[in-house]
Amino acid sequence: MQVVVFEDDRAAQLFPVTTGRPACAISCGSFQLTELLATLGAVHLVVRPHLVPLLEADGWNVGLPKPSASASTLVVNARLVPSAANLAVLRELVAARRPGAVRQGNHLVAALVGAGQPIALVSVDTRLPALDALPAISNLAEMPLFEYPHDVVRYHLATLRQNLEYRLRQGNYRQLGDGVFVADGAKLGEYLVTDTSRGPIILEEGASIGPYCYISGPAHLGRAARVIEHAAIKDGVALGHTTKIGGEIEGSVIEPYTNKQHHGFLGHSYLGSWVNLGAGTCNSDLKNTYGQVNMEYHGHKVSTGMQFIGCIVGDYAKSAINTGIFTGKTVGACSMLYGFVTTNVPSFVNYARLFGQVTELPVEVMVATQQRMFQRRNVEQRPCDIQLLHDMYDLTRHERQMAGEPLSL
Repeated sequence: MQVVVFEDDRAAQLFPVTTGRPACAISCGSFQLTELLATLGAVHLVVRPHLVPLLEADGWNVGLPKPSASASTLVVNARLVPSAANLAVLRELVAARRPGAVRQGNHLVAALVGAGQPIALVSVDTRLPALDALPAISNLAEMPLFEYPHDVVRYHLATLRQNLEYRLRQGNYRQLGDGVFVADGAKLGEYLVTDTSRGPIILEEGASIGPYCYISGPAHLGRAARVIEHAAIKDGVALGHTTKIGGEIEGSVIEPYTNKQHHGFLGHSYLGSWVNLGAGTCNSDLKNTYGQVNMEYHGHKVSTGMQFIGCIVGDYAKSAINTGIFTGKTVGACSMLYGFVTTNVPSFVNYARLFGQVTELPVEVMVATQQRMFQRRNVEQRPCDIQLLHDMYDLTRHERQMAGEPLSL
């Protein structure tokens, strides 16, 4: 079985989450879509051009595979929510062995292409497979797609428990206490209080929890993730590998290599990779009116239908000490935050509206910052990593021009 994961023209609508990563690499419910699809066959990625060098350097198969005379091809939208339930539907589609397509409106969700049949591209720009001739399949359960950035938090909370139960069935874990499961090398500190009444707690290889912590399930700590002493991790948290976490975190997704190690509250939020939140940084995830939160994307308000939604933070963003982020705000990639964040933050800016200043952040500053961060984690800075920052800067230029106020350059 060959699996083709393609980004459609809505992938960019998920900025800042997808500014520097393909949609299929969004962590949600403790999984990335590529992790689940790898259980079905060899995965090939069809993504936006600026991501190709990075993914090739990371060892991914990028581009369409040659048609196989003996094996069918499963085509999957990169915005598909990574859940055990969606994986089960895809398995059902494959098992039926009937070529066909699953669509939601004008958007292709998944398709099964027969052996030997080519998969053409309508447009290099939109990366949409030309599969219109395939018959529609309507008898499968609905498979949701990410439409907006806040959907990552929504579906994370909806799928985490079931996804962790799938992990337990597939993985090799030891049970330490009621509902607490650990892989080799995971460590639990003394005087730890756990609550698994609403879901399991899973620690991957080398993950650790310090003393005097409170952890409530469902919760997932990725490989080498570290929760420091006196932390409170509760109500649905998934930590990516090599993260360092402290303070109070609730209902949130944190991508690999991100630090939030000091005191402060993070609730119902998404943090990209290589983010660092300074001591005392807090966000709001509930309006004073207790009403549903509306978020603003590209100048348009979108109703989330959610009472609790915090912030969506892009890769490489940083906050100074005691930063306060208001409810339902997006923070662009590679931005620096100071004071109160009362509006959405464009990518590549120093945001200090409290002090009357929002200035553009040169890409060269982020290249130097990336090098220092990588060195601290023994990660090599490659030419493709540097080029990605330049591409992200160019892709988000419009954000700085549409910020509502002229930048002070």
